[in-house]
Formats: sequence, structure tokens, C-alpha cells
Amino acid sequence: MLVLKEKADIVASNGIVFRSEHLELPAPSVVRLRYFVRVPYRAQAALTRRAVFARDGWACQYCGGTAENVDHVIPKSRGGEHSWENVVAACRRCNSRKENRQPQEVGLRLLREPFAPKDGLRLSLGRLEPEWEAYL
Repeated sequence: MLVLKEKADIVASNGIVFRSEHLELPAPSVVRLRYFVRVPYRAQAALTRRAVFARDGWACQYCGGTAENVDHVIPKSRGGEHSWENVVAACRRCNSRKENRQPQEVGLRLLREPFAPKDGLRLSLGRLEPEWEAYL
């Protein structure tokens, strides 16, 4: 939209082309804004499902398998907060086994303690495209 509204220029494209009856536009992978847009400062990365999976490497933090769910280490029903330090990626099997109990109650151990990430931008992107490296 920024390119169409002439607020940004395409610096790099990923090879995909968007076509309409009157327009052919390469899909932008990197854009340059024509003027500065102030973005509010955020002290911490946004806590989203995608960001939790990216922080934990898409691996279950109990068994190391492929993560499919987000789990509260201390369940919210027992006073646990919805915060970076209490949320981990988990596979369905471990998440079902744990339910609304603490990990030690069902014989589970965390492979790594959950933490608030420092680099929110890279985390929110999930997977980095090679052409982005020069700009990050």
C-alpha cells in the first residue's frame, strides 16, 4: 500500500509480481520510506504466538519436539501471568499431559528457562529473508 500511495519506493523485490488490469508491480521485499515516520518506542517485544515460537526455535520446551501450542508454565488458573517469562512453545503431547498443572507435578522439566527477548524486530519477523541482512 505504501508503494501504491507513493509513500515508499521498492529497494528489493522477491521475484513475485502482482498484476491487475492496469498495473504490474513487483512484490516488495525491502522498501524505503520517502519521509520519516515516527514509530512509538516499545521497551519489550510484543508477546505473540509467532514470537514465542521464534524465540523457542519452533521446538517444544519440554521434550524438544516440534512445537504446536503455546503453554503457560505456571497456569493462568493458578495465578500465572501472560508474560514472556511464563510462556513457552510446547508440542500437543506435552501440553495435553501438563494441562493446568505445574511441570514438576507431571514429571516435566523445561529445557530452557523462558525469557523476554532483546531483539523484538527480528523476533516479530520470524524468518529473515537473505536480502534483508544488509538493512538490519
